[in-house]
Formats: sequence, C-alpha cells, structure tokens
Amino acid sequence: QVQLVESGGGLVETGGSLRLSCTASGTFFSIDAMEWYRQVPGQQRELVAAITSGGSTTYADSVKGRFTISRDNAKNTTYLEMNNLKPEDTAVYYCSADFRVVTDYSDEEFDSWGQGTQVTVSS
Repeated sequence: QVQLVESGGGLVETGGSLRLSCTASGTFFSIDAMEWYRQVPGQQRELVAAITSGGSTTYADSVKGRFTISRDNAKNTTYLEMNNLKPEDTAVYYCSADFRVVTDYSDEEFDSWGQGTQVTVSS
C-alpha cells in the first residue's frame, strides 16, 4: 500500500505565499510523475503543476510565473511554492503520484491521491 499526505494549506491574503508539501510512504519500487491538482466545489479538478522523476515541469497557464513545483526524490516528497496568490487560487489542492510496484510476480503502475489541503486566499 502507498499513501500520500499533503500539508501546508491555510488562509492567506491576496499577494501572499504558501508552500504545500506532499510526502509518499509505503512500499513501492519508484515514483514517476508527481502532480498537484486543485478543485473548487462544483467544478472539475484541474492540473496545476507536474514534475517528472527527472525534474521536467509543466504548469497551468493560470499559475505560470507564480507557482513552482519541485521534488526531493530522496524524501519522496513534492513541493508547490505558491507566490502572489489570488482569490481565484482558492481551492482544495490535491497531490497525485504515479507509483510503480514490482514484486516477484508482477510489475504494476498506478496513480494514488492525497486527501487534499484547503487553500483560501482572501481579497
């Protein structure tokens, strides 16, 4: 079993900053991409940023230049540094990771999700 645990959400004023963390635990062979998504009630979950095991990054247009995704492979952790926050960034932020589990009998890949952390930006 694998688990993702997010932390770092909270309430911040417009223009402020927050840093989210997401740590993977459990038994797995490797982690490929790690992603951050966000969701507002009544809307679809959207991809905010992604980072591969090699460090290549992708960002939603709405956060380019303000958010930075990074990862520490030794700690199985990804971070999302969010600067110049806007009220429209308010959402529940979810971490996702692509795990690979190898046993004597199988070699499987699957996605797992964290429980989410609330980010609220006041105007």
